[in-house]
Amino acid sequence: MNSFTRSIDLLQREMDVTSLRYQVTANNLANSEVPNFKRSVVNFESELKRAFESEEIAKNSFHLTTNDHRHIQINTPYDYKDVQPRRVLDYTATAKANGNNVDAETEANNILQIQMQYRMLTQLTSFEFDQITTAMKK
Repeated sequence: MNSFTRSIDLLQREMDVTSLRYQVTANNLANSEVPNFKRSVVNFESELKRAFESEEIAKNSFHLTTNDHRHIQINTPYDYKDVQPRRVLDYTATAKANGNNVDAETEANNILQIQMQYRMLTQLTSFEFDQITTAMKK
């Protein structure tokens, strides 16, 4: 896969995750006063980093050839395309008296941050396509 295709694919995936993160955060904010509600967060970047690290390790390590699917695979990279965002309940945050652990101010700030991140991702995507357009004109 060339670098342009990989960049666009990663940007698109991150935009999807950012959109999911926005929905989860908006849900947290909407339920900030519901008794015993636990806030959720979206985990994606740490798994993506692990996939990239496994690709790098597999590239620089010893390779075994197997001719049967039952053979033990060693140093098989974790494909970044298989990484999916996960919604995780946050039990570590301090709970209010009603058992809810959502801080409305923090969630509102998170929404602003998510909106700025999404805007940045769209600008990066536009930049990638502008580079292709410029290269095609020459």
